Amino acid sequence: MISFDHKVKVYYRDIDQMGIVYHSRYLEYFEESRTELLKSIGISVTKIEKAGIMLPVISSHCEYFKGACFEQELKVTSAISILPKAKLDIDYSIFCAKSSILYVKGYTTHAFVNKYNKPVRVPKMIIDLLDKEGLM
Repeated sequence: MISFDHKVKVYYRDIDQMGIVYHSRYLEYFEESRTELLKSIGISVTKIEKAGIMLPVISSHCEYFKGACFEQELKVTSAISILPKAKLDIDYSIFCAKSSILYVKGYTTHAFVNKYNKPVRVPKMIIDLLDKEGLM
């Protein structure tokens, strides 16, 4: 498994009228963490896109256990546990950074498509980088 911890601070823009993080913001936290996870293993989203490969989200899921509040610091853990064949699955857990209480967990599934939105094989460079990190 390959994982990465990404720190997030909750700002006023993130909360709803009840004072907790608005539900869709967690998917944005997932996106931030995913980008940093890929970067940490040498996969630049910009380079992939310049090579004509896109990674659109084709499925997402989020389970909410506890709402985060204004000015809280969160730890978003993203992980890849399965070598992609046709799709890339990434799991996420969001914890309170101080207490490690689980607030949210979920996943996203990404397709590999070309600039014409046609499915393509997982690029060899991605397989090689994931294999180098020990993902089999």
